[in-house]
Amino acid sequence: MNQSQTASHDLSQDLSHGLNAPGQASLKRRWLYLLPAVFVTYSLAYLDRANYGFGAAAGLAATLHITGSQSSLLGAIFFFGYFCFQVPGAILARRRSATRLVFASLIVWGILAALTGVVRQFWVLALDRFLLGIAESFIFPAMLLLLTRWFTRSERSRANTILILGNPITVLWMSAITGYLIQAVGWQRTFIYEGIPSVIWAIVWLFLVKDTPAQSSWMTPEATAALESRITQEQLSVSPIKNVRAALLRGDVILLSIIYFLWSVGVYGFVIWLPAIVQQGSALSMGRTGLLSAVPYLAAIFAMLFASWRSDKTLRRAALVTPFLFASGLAMLVSFTFSTNFPIAFAGLVVAGACMYAPYGPFFALIPERVPRNVTAEVIALINSCGALGAFFGSYLVGWLRSVTGDSRAGFLLMALSLVASAGLMLLLKPPAATLTTRENAS
Repeated sequence: MNQSQTASHDLSQDLSHGLNAPGQASLKRRWLYLLPAVFVTYSLAYLDRANYGFGAAAGLAATLHITGSQSSLLGAIFFFGYFCFQVPGAILARRRSATRLVFASLIVWGILAALTGVVRQFWVLALDRFLLGIAESFIFPAMLLLLTRWFTRSERSRANTILILGNPITVLWMSAITGYLIQAVGWQRTFIYEGIPSVIWAIVWLFLVKDTPAQSSWMTPEATAALESRITQEQLSVSPIKNVRAALLRGDVILLSIIYFLWSVGVYGFVIWLPAIVQQGSALSMGRTGLLSAVPYLAAIFAMLFASWRSDKTLRRAALVTPFLFASGLAMLVSFTFSTNFPIAFAGLVVAGACMYAPYGPFFALIPERVPRNVTAEVIALINSCGALGAFFGSYLVGWLRSVTGDSRAGFLLMALSLVASAGLMLLLKPPAATLTTRENAS
């Protein structure tokens, strides 16, 4: 039996097979201890980036006496900062400590997020939003890197999804609460109140989360050995890459980066400007606008859970990503076509929101199956940084188009075409060669 066959045979067994009761229990604690901490951290990051849309809908531009284009730039400049430091942050997380990097980022971005409600000058607020993007840029690659050390291939899509669920769940409760909070205390105080929890949570994070299973007090040595052995075996089916530069220049990595750029144009145009689009179309109060804006994210939660479960069950990642992205683009086209009929347009937004979020878990589970762990963090960072660049263009252009045209139709069309294009490019992604070889040998 060759090396690939041995790996395939070993990986067919359950991870807890042969472990005693304490070892099995410690493996289960990964889901109970680690993932809630990861979820809360990403939720706080998403809260402090997405609440800007509510400030914009509540009259931020009028309060600060800035133009609509300047308001759009403030929403977008966060993502430019987020783009610039992804790969350096990933290198730092891999070489030093991902958990300590997240700890420092929590404190810095919490302070900067609170300052968003204090600053009154446009250029200072733009600088604050740019620095906020830099502070948050370290979070996602660092936490995805952590998950590759703590979860196996057959668990990773679900683990990724629990992390990324911090996105729609946060927007869900934020949409329901922030609108009413703005009505009660104004958008400035709301930004301050919503920045403080990140600073407090930083202390909790540092005590709860460790870089590797071997550093954790609640993992037994037997469970740690079994988990690390499984993850090492899984690397046998991944083609080796000698250095970071070679990994970042690979064709499939570049293709995934372009896909995620286009995908993010749609997602973040949607996230940042949904409250303003809903309020414009429905003419509701900020409180009711918040409640209505929460509906697409509620649908997204169920879609994400289904997609991640199906992905880990079948280990077919790309086959799940493509149809969801196509569906989200088509739903946005429905909203574009029926933009004067708010109920139909809003139904399109609900379907689009669910489908554009659903494939996140499978998509990021693709990456460690295509590149080895010596370059995984940097590849994730490159792809995510391209997503940040797409988010910059998506949030700015959707807002700018609303400002120039006076309605949301052009923004809907931009988001729809970007999502459909990302789905089309997914069809060009070929299966990793090493995985094909492994299957042939195993058969």
